[in-house]
Amino acid sequence: MAWSTKQLADLAGTTVKTVRHYHRVGVLDEPERAGNGYKQYQTAHLVRLLQVKRMSDLGVSLAQIRALTTNSADADTSIAILDAELEATIERLQRARAELALLLRYRAPLDTPAPFAHSADGLPEKYRDLLTVYSRVLNETVLDDTSVLLTEPDEASEPFEALTDESDGAVVEHVAQLLAVSMAAHRERFPWASDLRSATRTKGSLAQEALSSALLDTFNHGQLRALARADEILRRADAEVDPPG
Repeated sequence: MAWSTKQLADLAGTTVKTVRHYHRVGVLDEPERAGNGYKQYQTAHLVRLLQVKRMSDLGVSLAQIRALTTNSADADTSIAILDAELEATIERLQRARAELALLLRYRAPLDTPAPFAHSADGLPEKYRDLLTVYSRVLNETVLDDTSVLLTEPDEASEPFEALTDESDGAVVEHVAQLLAVSMAAHRERFPWASDLRSATRTKGSLAQEALSSALLDTFNHGQLRALARADEILRRADAEVDPPG
């Protein structure tokens, strides 16, 4: 019994295009041809096609299938590697499902970083952008702590949000004083708050540059002035507590 390409594909539950692709990549041998030029597939081709389809369904790449064909001694090693890859894939998908569940639960936008899913509701887009950078640059401890801070009331929040590029010095100074109080409290609770450079996932200037760039793009001139002034207040307070020499 000999079959055409279409018949072989139908028997294996696949397509003619797939059969031809398997020929091209070398996982399925070409059959002999009849006098009229038509391909004549035999039982061996059907068995091989079903084997390739089975391994492909298990996640084995065609390159791996080809390698197993040429060196069956590597089968155990290849299976072990494949199993590890599938395990990692399953873990990744489970994490993705858990993150999607959080987004659904808190009705957070799809692009919200997982640590902030429960605290991002109502945040302006510019802050979500900042948190996205945070999620890439800062370590897990900082992300978890920052997520907590986002859910807590802060006396400085509303005055800070009200600042504009045109805010006068007195208003900026008032907000800076409020920020300094909040920032001092954060530093007491969270050691990393005194130096974000120590809290990045990777060392070096690149992470710090990303943080600085994100802050500059997120806040207006009045807000940046208030943040800088608050930092100055804290540094002066630290110097008074622990003077040099």
